[in-house]
Amino acid sequence: MTVNLDHFEQETECVYKGERYSVRDNGAVLRHARDGKRLRKYDNKWTFGNPNNNGHKIIVSEVVHRIVATAFHGDPPSEQHIVDHIDTNRQNNRPENLRWVTRLENILLNPITCRRVEIAYGSIENFLKDPNQPIPGKLDQNFDWMRSVTKREADDSHKRLLDWAKSGAIPSGGALGSWLYKSNDEDSKPPEPDNPIESKTPGAVQKNWKTPCEFPLCPSEIGETSLEQYLKNLKSGEVFARNKYGESLVHSADYSENSETLLVLCNLPTGEKKWSLARISIEDQQLVHESIGTFFSLDGARKQFTLGRGLKWEGRESIDDYS
Repeated sequence: MTVNLDHFEQETECVYKGERYSVRDNGAVLRHARDGKRLRKYDNKWTFGNPNNNGHKIIVSEVVHRIVATAFHGDPPSEQHIVDHIDTNRQNNRPENLRWVTRLENILLNPITCRRVEIAYGSIENFLKDPNQPIPGKLDQNFDWMRSVTKREADDSHKRLLDWAKSGAIPSGGALGSWLYKSNDEDSKPPEPDNPIESKTPGAVQKNWKTPCEFPLCPSEIGETSLEQYLKNLKSGEVFARNKYGESLVHSADYSENSETLLVLCNLPTGEKKWSLARISIEDQQLVHESIGTFFSLDGARKQFTLGRGLKWEGRESIDDYS
């Protein structure tokens, strides 16, 4: 079912990170234009946001759920509080589906999340003992079923997920989205993968990376030794990518597990998430720059950087494991 931006009952306003937003109880937001300044692309437009690589909806670089939670539930009680999607659908940003919690509360107080942790680790005790050791193949990172939902869909899908959590069974009979929403329409199908787009650097393209970027360290010629040369250029503190929103600075770089691609861990000086991970490969005589994700914490980014090189992660858990 298509969710209409204009189907709502309550609208309010809030200030989030210095920006003024109007927010509706269907999860839609509108960023207001700044007084006396030029109109930006996403100003004065209602939107549910666009999904990022972690399944959340964003407007420019800000996650929508924190804006909605701020508007309807006030500021977070502390810097350590995160937003819990009660039904675990990261794209259901209706205010009744959001609440401020600590990271531990996010796991232990939500029966749906708790059940998923039990499946992934065997028990809550195993998770608390070592959150970096899920059962192989059990840590589900599938976001395809998540989408904006109507009030009725939100209520129905939450009830089904709670029933599933209580039963301990895994439902059968089709894709998770179809089972949750009782729908076989186009909205419940997984989105098509993003096609690469041209970057601002000749010979370089971007995948899962919608804003065209310049890659100053990219080799000018593509050949058998291009990745080797690229790795030499990727020195700590250098600008890896630059676009109209800012720059990402190299923190670490290395070959991936198969040694056929590069992994680049970067610091993002601006934005809520300060860290990012990218993969670089050669396809059709082009250097493909693929965004793997953005992270709140350095530990969260380092974990994926480590696993991507085929190494065991022995660090601590981070907010990115459950946010």
